[in-house]
Amino acid sequence: MILAKVVGTVVATRKDERLVASKLLVARPLDASGNPDGNYVVAVDTVAAGVGETVLIVSGSSARMAQGFKDCPIDAAIIGIVDQVDTPGALPSPAKK
Repeated sequence: MILAKVVGTVVATRKDERLVASKLLVARPLDASGNPDGNYVVAVDTVAAGVGETVLIVSGSSARMAQGFKDCPIDAAIIGIVDQVDTPGALPSPAKK
C-alpha cells in the first residue's frame, strides 16, 4: 500500500468503457512523516476521496480487486481515506476537516 496526498483530478472524456463512471484522482506518495516521496500517481477513487485528503493506494493486481474492478484496465486504486498516521519521532498528522 502507498500513503499519498490527493493533489488533483483527471478529466478524460474518452476512456475505456469500463471506466466511464469512475473518478480519477492525481495523488503524490508520502513518506511516514507526511513529506512528498516519489512521482505522482493517477488512481481510480473507490472511496469518494477529495483533493487535499491523505489516502491509501494499492497498485498492480491488488488495484483490480477493489470494488468491482476485477476486469478493468487499472493499475492504482484509492481504497481508504487516512484519518491519522502515528510514527515515532514524526510530527502529528493534521486533523481531518
